[in-house]
Amino acid sequence: MERPFSIRHEDLTLTATIHYPTKDGVCTDKKMPLVIICHGFIGNRIGVDRLFVLASRELARRGFFVIRFDYAGCGESDGIYGEHGLDSMITQTRSVLDYGLSLDCVDPLRVTLLGHSLGGAVALLTGTKDRRVKALALWSPVAYPFSDILKIVGRRTYDEAVEKGYSDYLGYKLKPEFFDSLQQHQPFQEAPKFQGDVFIAHGTSDEIIPADYSFLLEKTFWLRGEGRCDKNILFQADHTYSKGVHKVELFQSTLEWLASHEKRQQDWQHWSI
Repeated sequence: MERPFSIRHEDLTLTATIHYPTKDGVCTDKKMPLVIICHGFIGNRIGVDRLFVLASRELARRGFFVIRFDYAGCGESDGIYGEHGLDSMITQTRSVLDYGLSLDCVDPLRVTLLGHSLGGAVALLTGTKDRRVKALALWSPVAYPFSDILKIVGRRTYDEAVEKGYSDYLGYKLKPEFFDSLQQHQPFQEAPKFQGDVFIAHGTSDEIIPADYSFLLEKTFWLRGEGRCDKNILFQADHTYSKGVHKVELFQSTLEWLASHEKRQQDWQHWSI
């Protein structure tokens, strides 16, 4: 079962969809894990080629509550995207976390942020600031927000924003403050602060965000004092996993990792007791 709903964030209304792991949407006595999906730059909660819709339905079939939402100025949410930088996206994600953890059926010890592209960077940065996030699944994650987004929009778009106060990119008004916020965050430097388990997936044919980033991120995570990191490099997959075979592999490897993560957590709890 799935349904659309709204979440209040400051003076904005964020549009979201929740997927229930039960057909009737009725909670059971058992606490269940939660996955929150963070979309990428000027994206939405549906995803390219329905990536997030399909992923959410697969996760729900495997027993997860899933929330996918539109960041301010994207999809059906209020706001102007170019006015809301990374700091705002982090706080928006935390507002969604507030809602998800208010559900009686959600286990607060089993909360995962799943982020794609720029949403991967947002998920990581949120996880370093919010201890309620217990695990991260990062798909084709942005590692250098400013340079990566600048590569996408082009230098002329950035220069126009600085000179005129905003630039029009595919109908989105990007302001200098938006670009400034991208420069203020460095996921590689922040990564060691997250102490939970991490899964990274990346395609070798990604022409938007280099797969090399994920190898470097993996090494960075492994240098931490606690928490493990696993990855899956998908041969010939593009940035949005547009081919069916790549979606299948992406979903399956993510689900297998989530299952192994949950088992490790259960084993650790039993050992601690």
